[in-house]
Amino acid sequence: MDLRLRALQALCTESPREKAALAMALYAGAAELSLSPTAPVADSALPGRPALPRLVHPARVPRRSPANPAGLAALLHAIAHIELNAINLALDAAWRFEGMPDAFHLDWVRVAAEEAYHFTLLVDHLATLGHQYGDFDAHDGLWAMCEKTADDVVARMALVPRTLEARGLDATPQIQDKLRQVGSPAALRAVEILDVILRDEVGHVAVGNRWYRWLCERDALDPVAHYPLLVERYCAPRLYPPFNRAARLEAGFSEDELAWLVASVPRA
Repeated sequence: MDLRLRALQALCTESPREKAALAMALYAGAAELSLSPTAPVADSALPGRPALPRLVHPARVPRRSPANPAGLAALLHAIAHIELNAINLALDAAWRFEGMPDAFHLDWVRVAAEEAYHFTLLVDHLATLGHQYGDFDAHDGLWAMCEKTADDVVARMALVPRTLEARGLDATPQIQDKLRQVGSPAALRAVEILDVILRDEVGHVAVGNRWYRWLCERDALDPVAHYPLLVERYCAPRLYPPFNRAARLEAGFSEDELAWLVASVPRA
């Protein structure tokens, strides 16, 4: 069977647990699959979703302190929702874009499998707190940018992995600090899970950086100068400090890109 068709089938799957299992199985068997140069046709709404959680405007998602069990569960649920969206984003990249090298599709299948592992760790821990995925409201910001960039692979690489997902490199250490202050066994287990996620997310952002630069070279674009144009064209969200400079450098951002990031912060 074709790898890109399998990626599309996983993307269309509604059950989060089944989607995660399919993503991990796809990567495990990727070497034995063919890789068609033509994208399969999606004949259903994307991505496949469960009935819950209810998707609301980001401003309507309540923020709760992880200092109590309900607040910790809400935080874990929010991160699990990000990871489920990240599975969908990686699977979408793996099946959608024609004309890319085989390594591009294989990279995103690997990313999808690692995001699926993250999601599984989070929902398993959430279950120890008496909750499951779908118990709290969530928002759809990550997938909205995926839809905006469906016809532009350069914008997809620029604005999803190396913009929206890269925000996790900045936010994760701050979340971990708060969880360490809570100090409960459940909070400290969450810190351990976030260690795994942060380690892998550096690699995922690096995949986005690598393919963004490959595409810019292919299309004779200056990657530093072209990025702000894409931010403006697709109304990408502005990023705010503090920035995790070490993780961003490890993920392949250049000094020029980091300088632009700092200079672009809106002034109060």
